[in-house]
Amino acid sequence: MSSGRSVDKISDELQSLSLRGPAGGILLDEEDEAVRFSNVRKKDFKRWERVNGRMMNILDGLELHTGVFSAAEQRRIVDCVYDFQEKGRKGKLRERTYLKPRKWMRGNGRVTIQFGCCYNYAVDRNGNPPGIIRDEEVDPIPPLLKEMIKRMVSWHILPPSCIPNSCIVNIYDRDDCIPPHIDHHDFVRPFCTVSFLSECNIVFGRELKINGPGDFSGSDSIPLPLGSVLVLNGNSADVVKHCVPVVPTRRISITFRKMDDSKIPYDFIPDPDLQNLRPLSL
Repeated sequence: MSSGRSVDKISDELQSLSLRGPAGGILLDEEDEAVRFSNVRKKDFKRWERVNGRMMNILDGLELHTGVFSAAEQRRIVDCVYDFQEKGRKGKLRERTYLKPRKWMRGNGRVTIQFGCCYNYAVDRNGNPPGIIRDEEVDPIPPLLKEMIKRMVSWHILPPSCIPNSCIVNIYDRDDCIPPHIDHHDFVRPFCTVSFLSECNIVFGRELKINGPGDFSGSDSIPLPLGSVLVLNGNSADVVKHCVPVVPTRRISITFRKMDDSKIPYDFIPDPDLQNLRPLSL
């Protein structure tokens, strides 16, 4: 990030973007937000491989942004996630919002809470294929997660042309994982994932090796620091697969994605709080 911008100028822009959150939110006063924005660091990745007869960077479009969410902000977000989980257990969320699968082998049993749209991971009992189920309703994105989106757009992590309108919260217990996959094209690119509670590695590769239940290996293994945002776009989203091997301790991730316009649920109402967001000028 450029260090040549005055704190006062950034503070004025933040105030004009109405990024101030309510009590208990993640956003601090304008001056602290300005300093934090200037200290965010971005890392790009390269892995050159031959694909269909030509060399390409298969990790092109992959970005890791660190320093986005502070320890205090992470605690607020994690507390909010646990509140969602408790509401889901008590049946206070819509039926398809909260999913706790039966843990039947190592790596299975990850709790998911989805907002904005109902995403089907596999063919369900009604015969719906993997992808967004347009005639199912889930709960809308909660206020604190909308604040996360606003920050990521204002801090140039996500482009204003691809503001997320859905997200999936993953709550991992020890030995849970995410198998190798490419995110469904019902969601446009880029999309991102934010990491909480414990660090882990995400593995990328054109061919990911399954060594055992929840044990995967590939050409690149990238550590995900706490409070960091990993953005997937281009080749990193479409040419290579990615996965999260079994985690040694509890972890939470939140993945934010924008639905393809042709796949938006029939009763979906765009959130006015997420319209016309703009990044800060550099």
